[in-house]
Amino acid sequence: MSAPTVHDGSTRTVHDESAPMVRAEGVHKRYGKLEVLKGIDLTVRRGSVCCFLGPSGSGKSTFLRCINHLDKVDGGRLTVDGELVGYRQQGGELHELREREVAERRRDIGMVFQRFNLFPHMTALENVMEAPVRVAGTTKAQAREEARHLLERVGLDDRAGHYPAQLSGGQQQRVAIARALAMKPELMLFDEPTSALDPELVGDVLDVMRQLADEGMTMVVVTHEIGFAREVGDTAVFMDEGVIIETGDPCQVLVEPEQERTRAFLAKVL
Repeated sequence: MSAPTVHDGSTRTVHDESAPMVRAEGVHKRYGKLEVLKGIDLTVRRGSVCCFLGPSGSGKSTFLRCINHLDKVDGGRLTVDGELVGYRQQGGELHELREREVAERRRDIGMVFQRFNLFPHMTALENVMEAPVRVAGTTKAQAREEARHLLERVGLDDRAGHYPAQLSGGQQQRVAIARALAMKPELMLFDEPTSALDPELVGDVLDVMRQLADEGMTMVVVTHEIGFAREVGDTAVFMDEGVIIETGDPCQVLVEPEQERTRAFLAKVL
């Protein structure tokens, strides 16, 4: 059952604060004959940090993309903030929403990718301003002010006028985080946000993510940064071959895992 909702006078809906932010029930995803997700069950509490770990090809990034309906699920149910993702239920059947309706619900979900995907012809400030102006109808003056604040928040207030090509990879990724935050999301998804960075640039990005966690942002993070998952995560999820092998407190999963497959993976990466 979806969480009860009330309206706060804006275009957004205020949901039951006690409801989980993400709930997956038997989620399946296939690409042709290849079954990538084989029945994922997971609950992510509001205000928590859930870190996904596992080998490449295990389905982590696919699950992340399903959360905001960039990939459509082929079975099961997936809700964010009490609402079905990409579908509405009518009777006992699910019906896919129109793209405009999907985009409206996606406004509350920010996503940061491995590659930064910034608009190369726009400055850092303009990249952060773009979605609030075009999608949310924010005035340019207000969007500019909020964008400057966000760039300051990620430590790049002195790079507002720089184009992506003039920024390091770590700086571009921090602009991408600021851009995602510009829509004031309730949930942030990070798909291996440091994997494309040189090692010396990783720390600045992780520091911004730590700050978000400290501020209570709900985050689902696909990462190979074991230290970050242990230090910042509230839940660690180990996936392999499309299934969740083990989930629990990061100290337990990463230090004393119960499953042999988890132990074998950690022995190779630690």
